[in-house]
Amino acid sequence: MNATAGRPIDRFFANYSNDHRNPTNQLIHTVCVPAILWSVIALLWCIPVLGSWFKPGVWAALAMFAAWMYYYRLSRPIGFGMLVVFFTMACICRLVAMAYGTGTLLWAAIAVFVAAWIGQFVGHSKLFEGRKPSFFTDLTYLLIGPIWVLAKFYRKMGWKY
Repeated sequence: MNATAGRPIDRFFANYSNDHRNPTNQLIHTVCVPAILWSVIALLWCIPVLGSWFKPGVWAALAMFAAWMYYYRLSRPIGFGMLVVFFTMACICRLVAMAYGTGTLLWAAIAVFVAAWIGQFVGHSKLFEGRKPSFFTDLTYLLIGPIWVLAKFYRKMGWKY
């Protein structure tokens, strides 16, 4: 852990890491957490927009902006990293919706959401972790999962968060 263990982000990561000690569960989370994040963005992308002022994806954009503000307040480097993640995921949603239609995006998002959550619960089962997911204790950890994965990438690259 960093020398600045008093920061809220470090406390969140320490608590989250405590529930994710098993290497297999960590690997599952490295795949499933970004998949869940994309699927939620895609599901929000598919919510119809009334009127002509806004384009499809506005609900996803608003949610990503709100989450980004939270991440940026926790850590600027993590905030900037999540900005790249959100932009990339939004581009994927837009490309899929333009190429195959919103219906295809919706069904893909549902399939990814269900499969990734199954993966998450398998990782937390007695077979691997044997601990309940962090968000059962505090729903804030639904927001912490994506940046926990990003922070692992930062550490691998030798970057500070």
